[in-house]
Amino acid sequence: MRVAILAVQGAFIEHRKKLESLGAECIELRKKEDLEQPFDGLILPGGESTVQGKLLRELEMYDSLKEKIESGMPVLATCAGLILLAEHLSNDEHVYFGTLPVTVRRNAYGRQLGSFHTDAEVKGIGEVPMTFIRAPYIETADEQVQVLAHVDDRIVAVQYGAQIGLSFHPELDADSRIHEKFLGLIADCIKNNNCRKN
Repeated sequence: MRVAILAVQGAFIEHRKKLESLGAECIELRKKEDLEQPFDGLILPGGESTVQGKLLRELEMYDSLKEKIESGMPVLATCAGLILLAEHLSNDEHVYFGTLPVTVRRNAYGRQLGSFHTDAEVKGIGEVPMTFIRAPYIETADEQVQVLAHVDDRIVAVQYGAQIGLSFHPELDADSRIHEKFLGLIADCIKNNNCRKN
């Protein structure tokens, strides 16, 4: 099982360490040529979504990754990655991949709660630690989107098909169950032979 991690900017190394500790092979996507390698799943990490979106186009990686996501490749998107997936941003005119039918508010918690830590229930997993760093949250989700977690009545985790979008950073905490869930999605995808590798 090989997972590709978008590594043009942001907090990608922590995802790699977490996945490798669970036995997954990882590759880093830094340039167009990296997409020629086969892989079974994709991580869109935290960081600066505007910068990541710009680099995806400049490095000619955008179209290929969008096609893979639309074709059903499992993707785990955290913080900025959630913004990249969202169909709508309530406080930004940009749309990036637009494959996840939700409306997201960028930098939604403001200065006072710009970064914080809590524990909350994630559907199908249990209570997990959640680290938020200048985080977005999901204002609305289409009815076909499964809401996985709330914090203070705000949606912070969703799943839509093989796409998991999170407001928080599971790679920064010791708990590995969210990454385990993601690897389970990939395993199911491989078993059913519906992953788009290249």
